[in-house]
Amino acid sequence: MSMLIVLLTALALLLWLLKRNPRWLSHLASRIAGRLNRRPAIRLWVVRLIGQLLLPDLHRRLLLGLLELDRCTVNDIMIPRQAVSGIDLDDDLDTILQTLRTTQHTRLPVYRGDLNHTAGILHVRNATRFLGRSGFNKADILQYCRAPYFLPERTPLPAQLLEFQKLKRRLGLVVDEYGDVQGIITLESILEELVGEFTTRAADKHPDITPQKDGSCLIDGTASLRTINRTLGWNLPTEGPRTLNGLLLEQLETIPEAPVGLRISDYQLEVLQLRGHLIKSARVLKFRP
Repeated sequence: MSMLIVLLTALALLLWLLKRNPRWLSHLASRIAGRLNRRPAIRLWVVRLIGQLLLPDLHRRLLLGLLELDRCTVNDIMIPRQAVSGIDLDDDLDTILQTLRTTQHTRLPVYRGDLNHTAGILHVRNATRFLGRSGFNKADILQYCRAPYFLPERTPLPAQLLEFQKLKRRLGLVVDEYGDVQGIITLESILEELVGEFTTRAADKHPDITPQKDGSCLIDGTASLRTINRTLGWNLPTEGPRTLNGLLLEQLETIPEAPVGLRISDYQLEVLQLRGHLIKSARVLKFRP
């Protein structure tokens, strides 16, 4: 009974602190995570401890996700500009209509030429207000756009999560120190760092990953290394480049002119397709222990 009283008292104190300062817990978590990041041995011990706790899988992943979140910035998980789907106002109306009718996204950037000239963000549900209207034109699209929201590429994920909440936003355009748009970040992508994919798609249905019968996977070069690791349970290095294309170019130290293979730790990688200066796709096979 005395233990129960202690737990109830601690819970009441925690609730009182949260009521007085809702950000108190996040500040405490950030300070703890910061100390853990500076002491790898302690961090490894905490990760192992969490793994041994008799917790439901979701709770365990949340705790581990919180430790990882404080180490990441938005450019670690953003969708690179080459992979961003949007509406280019320089396209003809038929192309724009096709994009609106076939997109799988709820929000699309609307721009002229490229993302550096973004005019706004369109919620696709608003497109129903003008798609069936006679005399539809590009001005109708801009009428229902929300002003774009830009953010620095080095913004820590916990800080960005709070900014999305404060500004009631779900999508932002990530810019570098020169003001050029490097990609987009969404609220869902940050939350997925904590709890995993929200969608019910399996790894073999991921748009950037196509499993093969021999156990290898065909992977798009723009795919995020963190997404690949999370989807397939792999451990490709994420300390440097953030995409598969970047990892391959760093290891090769040159832009390949033809398909080439290499090994990184427990993974065999083979460049399959090139597009200009980018690696369009590669085959990756993880060796079994």
